[in-house]
Formats: sequence, structure tokens, C-alpha cells
Amino acid sequence: MNRRHCATAAITLVCALALLTAPVQAMAAPIPEPGPTSTAPAAPKKSLEEVREEIDTLYRKAGAATDAYNLAEEQSKKQSGEIVRLTKSIADGQARIAELKDRAGAQAREQYRSGGLPPGAQLVLSGDPDLFMDGVNQARQGQQATKGVLTELEQAQEDLETYTKDASLNWEKIEANRVKQAKAKKSINAQIAAAEKIESQLAKEEQARLLQLEKDAASTAQAAWLSSGALKDINREASAAGKQALAFATAQIGKPYVWGAEGPGSYDCSGLTSQAWAAAKQPIPRTSQEQWRQLPHVAIQDMRPGDLIIYHSDASHVGMYVGDGSIVHAPRPGRHVTLTGAGTMQILGVVRPDK
Repeated sequence: MNRRHCATAAITLVCALALLTAPVQAMAAPIPEPGPTSTAPAAPKKSLEEVREEIDTLYRKAGAATDAYNLAEEQSKKQSGEIVRLTKSIADGQARIAELKDRAGAQAREQYRSGGLPPGAQLVLSGDPDLFMDGVNQARQGQQATKGVLTELEQAQEDLETYTKDASLNWEKIEANRVKQAKAKKSINAQIAAAEKIESQLAKEEQARLLQLEKDAASTAQAAWLSSGALKDINREASAAGKQALAFATAQIGKPYVWGAEGPGSYDCSGLTSQAWAAAKQPIPRTSQEQWRQLPHVAIQDMRPGDLIIYHSDASHVGMYVGDGSIVHAPRPGRHVTLTGAGTMQILGVVRPDK
């Protein structure tokens, strides 16, 4: 026992000495992360001109989204009208099928009452030549009538299937357009809210200066357009329909811009132009992009009052030419239907609804 205790004590002592004589590794204390001793430099404040351009960009994006919303709405209206028409056709088809089945059933019952014999056999057994000949003609007519009923019944059933399929497809299109409208509406509201937020953060003096900057920019653009000789050969008069459309459009001056609106109390840009030409008994597409795509194009030098000027590369804005280098249009949210220079925005081209 004493030897065992002595051995254990010796081992413990050796281990302790080994630890004491081993080289010591210096452990550096963790370096504390620097605290926020200084703030990042603030972003330089934008100039009012930069603010104006930013706001203008936001409203242009809202205008493009408004066009997408209006197009989806117009397509939904057309498809809804088509579904109403198809629903009536389906109901009429079902009634026609029921009528044809009754006629076919009546013919089958008549054959049953005659003993189920073929018409030829019945005539041979009659024994009367005159009756036989009359019967032959009647049999032929009956056979043709039966064949006609069956053919008509088959066609009516095919038509009913087509109407039902078309109605189903139109419902799918309406749902797809509903999704497009919801997406466009979200984008419109986001763009407008962002623009309004920027404007609301400006002091009153800055807001007044911003408005003046907008007017100055419009005047500069109009002057440059006029100096280019754009009006040199523009001296044509409006057509009779153009005068009616123009009278309607100018009568709306002072009414507020509301996206998606087409009167009578408010308008967006294409809502104004489409309603003006509707008043002239000349229906045109609802949106500025479709107006640009579908209506006949005319050269600027051939422009006359009542024609529509399409703006921006994406055809997202439209105004009606009134003559003397001016248009009537619904500008953007926060503004009203007004007269302005035709060259105050980037012109894409001109279309004529009554060409």
C-alpha cells in the first residue's frame, strides 16, 4: 500500500513539474470592436431641379401603370360582354336541343304507332296505287325531315360545346386581367405615394420654387420645339368631328386628374381623349398606348386640331391638339385638365381618329 501511494505521488509530482517547465503561449486579449465613434457622412441634399426630375419620373411611371390598368379593365369589359352573349347563346342552344329532341321523339312515337314496319312495307301492304304514290312522297319527306332533325341536333350540340368552351376561356381571361389590374393598381399607388411624400417634405417656399421650375422647364421645352420650325406648315383646320371632340375636351378644363377616370367629374389623359372622340360619335381605344397602336399616324406637319399627340417613348401620355402649338390634356395626379404647349413633353407622334 505504501509503495502504491508513493508511486501515485511521484507521478503527480512529475506531471506538475512538466506543466511548470512547458513554454507558455501568450494569449492576447480579444480586441473590442470599435464603437460608433462617428456617424457616416450624410448624403448631400438634392437640388430642387433633381427633386423635380425625380417627381416627374415617378408620375411618368404611374402614368404607364395607369395605361396598363386601363387596358386590362377595357379588356375585362369586352370579355364580360362576350360572356353575356355566350350565356344567351348557351341558353338558346339548350332550348333548341330540347325542341329537336321532342321532334325526334315524336317521329319515333309515330313509327311505333304504325306497327314499327318500315314505310316501304306499309305502302306495299296498302293495296291502293294512289295511296301508295302519295305515301312514297310522304315517306321521302319524312325521312328527309328525320335526317334533317338529327343533323340539326348534332350541329346544335356542337355549337353548345363551342359556346361553353369560349365562355370558360373568357372567364380565364377576365381572371388574368384582374391580376394585371391589381398589380398595376399597386404600382400606381406606390409611385404616386412616393412622389407625394417627396413633395410633402419640402418647405412651402421650396414647393413654390418647385412649381416655378416645372413651369420654366415647360416653357423652355416649348420654345425649343417652336424654334425648330415645327409649326411652320401646321395651318390646317379641324374636321367636323374634330371640332366636336375638341369642344368636349376644352369644356373639361379645370376638372381634376384622377387615374383610371373617364368622366364626367374627373379624367386621366386617355380618359379625356377617348371620351372627347366618343362625344364626336367616333369611338377610339381607351388607352394612349392603344390609341398609338391602332389609330392612323400622321406627320407632325400635317397635324390639325382634334388630332392626338402621343408622348414619351412608351406612349404613356396623350393630349389633344387645339391649334397654335397647344394641347388640352389631363397632366397627372394633383393637377387639372388644362391647356399647355404641345412641345412641353417628348413627342412620340401624332394620330388621327377620323382619318
